Amino acid sequence: MTVERCPDNKMLGRREFVDGKAGKYTWITYKEAYDTVIKVGASIRSLGVGKGGRCGIYGANCPEWVISMQACNAHGIYCVPLYDTLGAGAVEFILCHAEVEIAFIEEKKIGEVLKTFPNATKYLKTIVSFGKVNPEQKEKVEQNGVSIYSWEEFLQLGGEEKYELPTKQKDDICTIMYTSGTTGDPKGVLISNRSIITIISALREDDVYISYLPLAHIFDRVLEEVFIHHGASIGFWRGDVKLLVEDIGELKPTIFCAVPRVLDRIYGGLQDKVSTGGFLKKTLFNVAYKYKQGNMVKGSKHEEAAAMFDKLVFTKVKRGLGGRVRLILSGAAPLSNHVEEYLRVVTCSLVLQGYGLTETCAGSFVSLPNNMSMLGTVGPPVPYVEVHLESVPEMGYDALSKESPRGEICIRGDTLFSGYHKREDLTKEVLVDGWFHTGDIGEWQSDGSMKIIDRKKNIFKLSQGEYVAVENLENIFGQAPGVDSIWVYGNSFESCLVAVVNPNKQALERWAESNGVTGDFATMCEDPKAKEFILGELTKTGKEKKLKGFELIRAVHLEPVPFDMDRDLITPTYKKKRPQLLKYYQNVIDSMYKNMK
Repeated sequence: MTVERCPDNKMLGRREFVDGKAGKYTWITYKEAYDTVIKVGASIRSLGVGKGGRCGIYGANCPEWVISMQACNAHGIYCVPLYDTLGAGAVEFILCHAEVEIAFIEEKKIGEVLKTFPNATKYLKTIVSFGKVNPEQKEKVEQNGVSIYSWEEFLQLGGEEKYELPTKQKDDICTIMYTSGTTGDPKGVLISNRSIITIISALREDDVYISYLPLAHIFDRVLEEVFIHHGASIGFWRGDVKLLVEDIGELKPTIFCAVPRVLDRIYGGLQDKVSTGGFLKKTLFNVAYKYKQGNMVKGSKHEEAAAMFDKLVFTKVKRGLGGRVRLILSGAAPLSNHVEEYLRVVTCSLVLQGYGLTETCAGSFVSLPNNMSMLGTVGPPVPYVEVHLESVPEMGYDALSKESPRGEICIRGDTLFSGYHKREDLTKEVLVDGWFHTGDIGEWQSDGSMKIIDRKKNIFKLSQGEYVAVENLENIFGQAPGVDSIWVYGNSFESCLVAVVNPNKQALERWAESNGVTGDFATMCEDPKAKEFILGELTKTGKEKKLKGFELIRAVHLEPVPFDMDRDLITPTYKKKRPQLLKYYQNVIDSMYKNMK
């Protein structure tokens, strides 16, 4: 156990506030955290929740989140993270579907949980706030037959009673992590102790990690388990993305994990600084960049490629990330080649891209350090998984092609999930003869690395790592007044969605008449005001249906000619041919994204 090996190591830290201003990080040690975990575990057990019970955790990353999770681990209780980005009603669905008996909740999220009453109270009997509880909340919760405790009250609930920790097997379920499906309700991914244990590998005790990616997602959850196993330190952000860089400056992490959206922002900020830094600084930076990048391409390690320029030029970039970062790891969506290369050169750190899913317990591929030939790939498979590609003839992908083997990525190994909770049908669909079918299309590279090139099903991620179930959105936006048909598009290099719309001719003509817009239908479709009108109808419909911000359409192109078979845009049964639509409207799509920037 880590606490026996290094009890005094700093474990969990957060910023202290003095007169409303964020000060230094204050820490609790592994021994202090362990003692609190024992108290929380005893309090949970005193309520009759034991091995195999279900405990929800809901809120921003903080020490209490991790302590609650570890108390669940210790007593063999299923930890069930709750989060609301899966859509309206997801919190209620998860509470009921997982049969959650006790939930630990961030103070400001208690109101969200109250909205799930009375349905969730069929199972939910206890709420524990990460902080305090106000009298109105207490009254409302207790009216529904549920107990509620502040964090401090709950710590005392177990008293001095010592509860024996149950025997746990590697194949016991550790967590039910919900992830979005193509359509319909979230899927509960059952993750075993074996999956988590298999992931844990090389880190150092003196490493420091900044915790800001959601603990409710597998990427951050697994990373924090790894840090805890090695006795390293985890510092939590304040929960405000605008203040993240300041938190990083104070914490000085050694390992920084990010989704591409965050790294894109860092890249943009650095580009701005260089371009506004005056002619001399700009010239020196460009010379240094070209020299170091050239040496790295020839095979030099990043720390040896341009030591003098690192001191003169690039050390300032490193200081912007606290000054101690040795590893930047990107996951959850593809990182653009130019951003990855730029960061590898200027941050004086290793920059690696990884790939994995909730069902594979995160990392299944990771690129190799100091290897510029792997830019744009997710690297080779990690040692504890097996991987093969399966041909997808309907999409033209051949896994046995000698030139470029392409197909659906299938993974097997001890990190695989144990199935979907209460959904044996979905489990059988994706787990075939022990192989998990990811739904992602990959292409083997000659150096053994994998490049993700497509998605088999119509679900994709935006650059901040959020899943978008596109068919579901098209069904919703198709109900907007004035819309006959809609094709929604987004990809992992962009942070928002755009759409091509076939507007309803009569509706648009009526709007044009009352707004003084003249011309034939095709001319109307080109009018910026008409686009604004249709975009407004889509936004209104999206908000009525309680879509998240990232699910709303940010730009539209109005197409007067309906999607048809003549242009190979739809099938005989009127299903949209997405690759063909993208090819046909590529210039329109590029133009919409360019105009937004």
